[in-house]
Amino acid sequence: MTDSTLRPDTPKDATEHTRIANRSVTFDLDPADFDRARRSWIASLDDVVVKDSQGRRASDVSRYGFLDGESPDTVHPSLWRHAQLNAHHGLFEVAEGVWQVRGYDISNITFVKGTTGWIVIDPLTVEATARASYDLVTKHLGHRPVTAVIYTHSHADHFGGVLGVTSQEDVDAGRCRVIAPEGFLAETVGENVIAGPAMSRRALYQFGPLLPPGPRGHVNCGLGLSIPMGPPGLIAPTEEITRTGEEKVVDGVRIIFQLTPETEAPAEMNFFFPDGGWLCMAENCSHTMHNLVPIRGALVRNSLQWSKYINEAIELFGSRTKLVFTSHNWPQWGHADAIQFLQLQRDLYRWMHDQTMRHANHGLTPLQIADHLELPEEFLAATHTRGYYGDLV
Repeated sequence: MTDSTLRPDTPKDATEHTRIANRSVTFDLDPADFDRARRSWIASLDDVVVKDSQGRRASDVSRYGFLDGESPDTVHPSLWRHAQLNAHHGLFEVAEGVWQVRGYDISNITFVKGTTGWIVIDPLTVEATARASYDLVTKHLGHRPVTAVIYTHSHADHFGGVLGVTSQEDVDAGRCRVIAPEGFLAETVGENVIAGPAMSRRALYQFGPLLPPGPRGHVNCGLGLSIPMGPPGLIAPTEEITRTGEEKVVDGVRIIFQLTPETEAPAEMNFFFPDGGWLCMAENCSHTMHNLVPIRGALVRNSLQWSKYINEAIELFGSRTKLVFTSHNWPQWGHADAIQFLQLQRDLYRWMHDQTMRHANHGLTPLQIADHLELPEEFLAATHTRGYYGDLV
């Protein structure tokens, strides 16, 4: 069969050029990434096919079992490795009093133990995956009500599953607080309602959820294994964070907030748990280079501001930080590793800004600048500054 007779939906084998290119790839990335991704695993879902209330499949990690094999000719070996890291799924103990459920959605859901219940950070994309995660936590850690939900920012994969962990009735009755950064609701409506149809359509091309998983199909989303299928929900915040340094006691847990507007999202925030030394960097840091111009149509990111806010987080909380966890991928444990992670993430976005402007000031066009930019070895040597989600194109 020749290429001209292939059906449009028939995946092709790698070309000879691709095979040679992928076979020639060599890299020496930190093997400790696998230890971090697996660390303190407690349990996975008994049935990894997560379904919604109508019995429709929302997510299914079993479809990614092919990642257990060797890197094929059709996939870049470094991307294959990253997909294997993202494929670890289940309930993980991040620190004493902090747990995450990872792998059933593109984002992570974090449970912090409060005095009377759970503080939930980023309740995933859809109700089905959030509910399955809450059920997994309840099964292994015991039942506790959700007394607070914190949205780190205004993208749907960080609030869309909220109805899987609480209800509008509980929020209206004051049994559950909903905390978000200033401007959250306006930005959420702007992106998901006003531009919702266009953004959703483009997201199908960006994330490829309709592609069949496999070495010639869908392999990974960079920020996570895959996005779930289903509509997002929303409960409006009951409280907004309006200034950096604002401190709240949430169900007995002290939290200090840092506003980071116009970074990865137009309304976003990091926050620090001073009694535990835990720093949540939202999606301002992750284990991949992020994108600055999202092809689905989200607002263009300000890489200079982004780098400055990461630096501010280091200045505000770095000396007390024992753990960094984020809204995607896996945490970094220990002060030294956490700070090194933050510094390299900061430097990546500053480098992208500075080098782009340097070439622009020399008269290069945008396409010429893209051709000239090459990541320094310092960034290529680390997993979290390589282009598994964003890229220099």
